[in-house]
Amino acid sequence: MWAAVSVCWLGAALLAAGHSLPRLRLPYRELLGTNRSVLFFGHRGSLGFRSLYLDEYRDRLFIGGKDVLYSLLLDRASADAKEVSQIYWPPLPGQTEECFRKGKDPGHTFSLDPASVEAGRGRCPHEPSRTFASTVIGGELYAGLTADFLGRDPGIFRSTGTRSALRTEVDQRLLNDPKFVAAHLIPDNNDGDNDKAYFFFTEKVVEAGSKEHAIVSRVARVCVNDAGGQRVLVNKWSTFNKARLVCSVPGPGGIDTHFDELEDVFLLRTKDGKSPEIYALFSTISHVFQGSAVCVYHMADIREVFNGPFAHRESPHHQWDAYEGRVPYPRPGVCPSKTTNQPRRQYGTTKDFPDEVLHFARAHPLMYKPVYPRHRQPLLVKTDLPHHLRQLVVDRVEAEDGQHDVLFLGTDAGSVLKVVVLQKTSLATTEDVVLEELQVFKVPVPITQMEISIKRQMLYVGSSLGVAQVRLHRCESYGTACAECCLARDPYCAWDGTACTRYQPSGKRRYRRQDIRHGNPVHQCLDQNLTVDDYESVEEKVLYGAEDNSTFLECVPRSPQASVQWFVQRPPDEQRDEVKTDERILQTEQGLLFRKLHRHDAGVYYCKTLEHGFTQMVAKMALEVIASEQLAHTFHRERGDKPQRMPCPEPRLVPQAPKTWFKDIMHLINSQNLQQVEEYCARLWCSSRPHHRKSKLAQAKHALASVDVGKKGQMTKPHSGKNRMPRQASAT
Repeated sequence: MWAAVSVCWLGAALLAAGHSLPRLRLPYRELLGTNRSVLFFGHRGSLGFRSLYLDEYRDRLFIGGKDVLYSLLLDRASADAKEVSQIYWPPLPGQTEECFRKGKDPGHTFSLDPASVEAGRGRCPHEPSRTFASTVIGGELYAGLTADFLGRDPGIFRSTGTRSALRTEVDQRLLNDPKFVAAHLIPDNNDGDNDKAYFFFTEKVVEAGSKEHAIVSRVARVCVNDAGGQRVLVNKWSTFNKARLVCSVPGPGGIDTHFDELEDVFLLRTKDGKSPEIYALFSTISHVFQGSAVCVYHMADIREVFNGPFAHRESPHHQWDAYEGRVPYPRPGVCPSKTTNQPRRQYGTTKDFPDEVLHFARAHPLMYKPVYPRHRQPLLVKTDLPHHLRQLVVDRVEAEDGQHDVLFLGTDAGSVLKVVVLQKTSLATTEDVVLEELQVFKVPVPITQMEISIKRQMLYVGSSLGVAQVRLHRCESYGTACAECCLARDPYCAWDGTACTRYQPSGKRRYRRQDIRHGNPVHQCLDQNLTVDDYESVEEKVLYGAEDNSTFLECVPRSPQASVQWFVQRPPDEQRDEVKTDERILQTEQGLLFRKLHRHDAGVYYCKTLEHGFTQMVAKMALEVIASEQLAHTFHRERGDKPQRMPCPEPRLVPQAPKTWFKDIMHLINSQNLQQVEEYCARLWCSSRPHHRKSKLAQAKHALASVDVGKKGQMTKPHSGKNRMPRQASAT
């Protein structure tokens, strides 16, 4: 009951949201053809992609695949062997020698140091399919993963450094079947001793009075200088705390719609590095509806929760409450530093912490208050997508009217959505506009990792098929008119007076035209053409349809957000009338469907799009209707006479090869002279044996009547007019 109410409220709340359809859909081949995308599939037939590491300092992209590591130059992330270093790293004994012979290119060495090869336990999962998160801080690896073969030993580990290794205790109160998503270093202040590593993950919880597990999202942190305890929590984290991340749509009566499954986390760094904005992508785990949401968190709010009350309950059968007893000093979760030390109570390391502090930390890992997002609601909610959102990166773009956050969302169908989120007059309300849908991979495989290079304006996308380098923008793809560039609402692009080009904040303001918030070409392009209605410049295509058959005129607007209008001009009339649709003539998203073609449907059809006051002629088709009598395979007969059979010439010496008649018919239709069709059918009739004639004629009639079905053949007619291009008409 409550779930249904919540979903209804969510649906009503989303009615005012931005367009869910992208303004531009770019298919796989178009991305490759325009050099917007470059693909890398590895050198061994199958990459088996697992992870990406973007190192802009060294101008390298490191790719981890099955049994192999690659190092690619960022400016040439392609399959060119000269630009790729690799280490073939199979797990079988006897093959490691091959690793040391590979991975060299001029000026760059990429190889394994045999003296530094160590065990991988606590550093990577036993199976690559298991989720994990890691980051390197000061030469030490911080990783969240399951350490055993069966996946029953989850923990947060620190290793590879000079200090003793640390990990969390094996205790469900700390981590209960976690799925680690991200790990990041986020300093508290200028005192390096207060630096903390933050982990983002989901885990299972069992609430009081319930036997079922629920999924919640968490943020946890540990001090970088944590050394464990002296007698308690030896070689274990002594500063581990965790809190719940909430991402929900507020509903009536306090019934919120929660997005609990954390999918990805992106840190939008600031200049000081201490207060990044944390963008988190969530999905639902509800059986009632499917959806995704993006919530943004301030570090100040996260720190406030960790500085707030601890959660406490007497037993698993009791509700969680705020701990109201005495909290020992130093406060559990703080780092030993100059900031936290008192004059008479100095602690140089966590090993100096009293046992009371460590016992309390072990018993109270959870904070009582959850972390709420900015404005206590999602920045973006999507419940109407045909696919699931899995990955997220963000770019803050400088535009004519200020800064805008552009989100790149990777799906489980091999595509990336490019979305701009606009703040409304009220800071608590936003509008999201899907600018582009990029089909990065040919096969609809899930995108498993994305990295963004602001310096190079590139997106690096990984899937099981391979890795793609994708340009963040290609302004010329929006069109050649000022209105088209304005309607795109892309913060990366602006009209410079002659073309849609990359927006430069330092460029001449006089010629820049850009309207991200409203996309109003009437306001921005008043002195430009708002109507591309040149009927003569549009390429005309000639189409044929058979009377009484279904026929389809295709017209798909460049922008799915544009509305389509159809007009027809019937000779000899010069007037263009709007096409009236009914049960016989239907207008679909792909074009105009004639369920049953009539003779008077012949004429020139114009497809026009309308979007925010901008009209454009996008297609012009001359439809000619083949009368039914022209397809009746008999000669003319007088009323009352019996049907006359076609006269047969002398038998041919060489019978026609089987199955060639269909090709001949398709070739014949290229001619304007339909008399040739009659002559051909006569030859076909006479060359057949009597008991085959009926079936052959039926096949021929069927071929003629269905040439407009599904692009099975070209039905063209030569024309001497300008810009006339023959094409078939297709039917359902």
